[in-house]
This record gives sequence, structure tokens and C-alpha cells, in this order.
Amino acid sequence: MNPLHGLPLLGDLPDIDGRRVLVRVDFNVPLHIGIDGRATVADDFRITAALPTLRWLQDQGAEVVAVSHLGRPAATRDPRWEMDPVRDRLATLCPGIELGDNLRFDPGEKANDPAFVDSLIKGYDAYVNEAFGVAHRRHASIVGPPHFLPSAAGLRLAREVEVLGSILAHPARPFVAVVGGAKVADKIELLKALSSKVDTLVVGGGMAFTFLAAQGRAVGSSLLDLEHLEDCRALLASGVDIRLPTDIRALEPGGVLGPSGRGGVKVIEGDLPDGWNGLDIGPDSAAAFAEVVRGAGTVMWNGPLGAFEDARFAAGTRVVAQAVAACKGFSVVGGGDSASALEELHLCDQVGFLSTGGGASLAFIERGGDLPALDALRHASNAPQE
Repeated sequence: MNPLHGLPLLGDLPDIDGRRVLVRVDFNVPLHIGIDGRATVADDFRITAALPTLRWLQDQGAEVVAVSHLGRPAATRDPRWEMDPVRDRLATLCPGIELGDNLRFDPGEKANDPAFVDSLIKGYDAYVNEAFGVAHRRHASIVGPPHFLPSAAGLRLAREVEVLGSILAHPARPFVAVVGGAKVADKIELLKALSSKVDTLVVGGGMAFTFLAAQGRAVGSSLLDLEHLEDCRALLASGVDIRLPTDIRALEPGGVLGPSGRGGVKVIEGDLPDGWNGLDIGPDSAAAFAEVVRGAGTVMWNGPLGAFEDARFAAGTRVVAQAVAACKGFSVVGGGDSASALEELHLCDQVGFLSTGGGASLAFIERGGDLPALDALRHASNAPQE
């Protein structure tokens, strides 16, 4: 089935010339605080990703107002999370677009309060969702407006659905998924969903140590999730080709992790001694993972392979990121830390598709493409009928 089936697109909106259109964007971007205390946008990727939709609406003669959240305010106005720096950047990139207040200043946003939905849509003639990064959230600005306004998926949101849906349904083979990150609890459902779809599943990062422990390996003081040990054992016994690190770059007992960290580091094959903390895949594992990735027909990468914020433990992520960029097949990279790693390595323009959503990408795969935002849009009054 077409991943976009039943989803209203921009062309399904009624005439919006002279009309007011509310656009939910995901401008939750990193900020840089200067020596004068002034905040500026440190990375405008999510802003630029929304520009084609905003400009399309402007070209149709619409009056466009964008709304987003920023940071994690405690459901009240917080000067640290005012939208001003984002508003300034947007004004430079796309003049004429109004940007509203931080949605999460109001408790009604996360609570999906009907009264907040009513206040949000008042005075608008149509709604567009261009916020794939929060499409997995059942928040007021995500699921509320399509019940009351003609609605559509923005160009970028539609492309996210199309790409992720297509590689899950009809990937070019071999299909390789590289999954990293710290906590196996955050990714276990993703791994289960992928296990029936991929040809090879590459597992790294802190989550790999629970898998290694499930094999009977000693993991020292590395991250270990005992609650999901049986889940890992079941996946290992499922018959799917799972590649785990065979050597680990570890920090000695008492060592400190971080940009200015200290302590001895060495590469260890096999079991980790007591007190040693595994923080990156070793060079042999990185080379083996990279070889699998370079030969993929489709490769999907989500999550770093080590604690790459500390240069001593960045090599594994760097090697695999370079392999993803060099892959002749179609490459898809999830947002979040994976995107940050690509940005640091200047490889963003060398992958097939860079998603704007980390958690949303995971949820899309786990739920087979069923996300609250997409369900709401498919029930809009102007959605295509069967």
C-alpha cells in the first residue's frame, strides 16, 4: 500500500488565497548562548526543512502563522524558552511568516485540552502539520486541529512518511539496520519490529552490552539493563542476523567521561574486567560493521555507536557514519544524535534521507506507520476518500 494513502496533502486543501493557515512546525532547535547572554539558533536544519511548505502556502496567497514548542518548559512561561531567537532566524530565512509563542508554555498543549485546541484554531481557515518530529505525540496542536479545520500534511512530513513507509514495505536488499544509543529499553520495540524486516541488524552503543550479557559475556561496569535481558536473549535466538561488537573501547575504573574527561582507555576483546566501562565499539568491530553497511541495498541508522561527545569514544560512530555515507544503496538516518554526528562530520549531504524526527522515526517503525498525527490528518474533512 502507498504510505501516503488517505493522507491529505497540500493540494487537497481548499482555496487558501487570502485565508489564514495555522502550521504546526517542529522548531525545537538547539540554541547557542553568547557571551552577552543572547540566544541564537545553533542549528537551523529543522527550520530549513519546513521552508518549502511555508513558501508554498505564501505563494498560494495564504496568511501563514507557524507554531512550535521549544525546550522543556514546565507548562508556564519561561524566558529561557521564548521563541525570539527562532523567530529572528525564521524572519531571515522566510520573511512574512508569523511565529507564535512556545506551545508548551500552556499546560493544555501536552494535556490535549479541548479548550486549548479551541483557542489555538480560532480565526484560522486551514491547518497544516509540518512537524514530523512530534508526530508521535498526542498533543493538542498535533491531533486537535484536523477535527475542525481542512488539514494537510506538509511537504516534509509527507516525504518522511513516504520514505520510511517505502523502505519498510519494499526495501532494496540487503536491508541493514544499524541501531545504537545508550538504553536498550528505548530501542527494544524498534529492534523487535525491525527483526522481521531486515537482513542484518547491527547493534552498538550502550545498548549492546545487554545483548553481550545475554550471550554470557562479562561487561564490567558498562550499561546493563537486567529487565530486558530476556528480550535480548529472545532476539538473539530468533534467527535474525544480529551483529554485535567483538571488541570494546573501554574506560578504566575511576575514569571520567566527557569532553574534558580523564582516565586510561584501552581496547578489550572478549569479557570486560570488573570496573571497566565500555563506551565505544573497538576498531575491529567498527571495520566489520562498516563492511556490512557499505554492501547494503538499504541502510537505516539510528543512534550513535559510542559516547561520541567524548573524542576518545567517537571513532566507532565516525567509521560507521562514513560507511553509511559511502553506501551505494539508499541510506536513511534518524534524527537526534545520529543527525548531530553527521553534522559534525559534514556528511549530511551524502546520505539519501536525513529524518527530522528521532523519536518519531522510531515510533513510525514500531507502529507500522501508525502515528497520532497521521491518524488525525486522515480523519480531516478534506482527507481523500477510499
